[in-house]
Amino acid sequence: MLFISMLIMGMIIGFIGIGGAGVTIALLTVGFGVPIHTALAVALSAMVFTTMSGAYSHFREGNVILKTGAVLGVSGMIGAFGGANVSNIIPSTILGKMSGFIMLLSALLLYIKVYQSDWLMKHFPPREGLLVGKKLYIYGTVAGCINGFISGTFGIGAAAFIQLTLMIFFGVPVLLAIGTCMMVILPISVAGGMGYILNGQLDLFIFLQTLIGQAIGAYLGAKLTRLAPRPILKFFMVAMSASGGLVMMFLY
Repeated sequence: MLFISMLIMGMIIGFIGIGGAGVTIALLTVGFGVPIHTALAVALSAMVFTTMSGAYSHFREGNVILKTGAVLGVSGMIGAFGGANVSNIIPSTILGKMSGFIMLLSALLLYIKVYQSDWLMKHFPPREGLLVGKKLYIYGTVAGCINGFISGTFGIGAAAFIQLTLMIFFGVPVLLAIGTCMMVILPISVAGGMGYILNGQLDLFIFLQTLIGQAIGAYLGAKLTRLAPRPILKFFMVAMSASGGLVMMFLY
């Protein structure tokens, strides 16, 4: 049942083009009774493989700003590893509610980005030109550690946080922000996953079912993306992100 559920979820993930870590965590904990720390370890470790191909594809297409991505990615590894270790000392019930809140916050940011882009640009105008020099390293280290800590502690990719950070504070254009974000998430998920593994939280059997099921499902779901009207895709992007948070907040 777990493999079939992850296969279906993978199809949805491939269809709408988002990571789905929040829903994965909610499904594992609420649907299958997996301990929250194990669920976070599985979601974050699986993200390593799901983002690897995406990051490589964006790199080949020239959608990655290497220097900016490297600064945020390396510092993000520190934050993610620290976050994974902090997560391990937080009681399960509290961690579940906190994870749900972060997922809802991520969904809100995604909603603003997708549906309220004019408002976002008006109140938080992107920086004109790429951030370079010492400021890149200073701001990038701080931003990377914060975003990495969020990802490592709560087992999510933090894509909404990272993309908005790149656009507003680092002057990265929208298209390049997506590709650079994918590059940043890869080392963050590696370090975060390693933090959980070293604490003995990863269940290999659950991890393999999750990874294989979602990989196959995502491949099949991606075939359907072009057939769906854009408004439907936008709705499900936000709805799926929010659903994981709502489940964790009220049912965990």
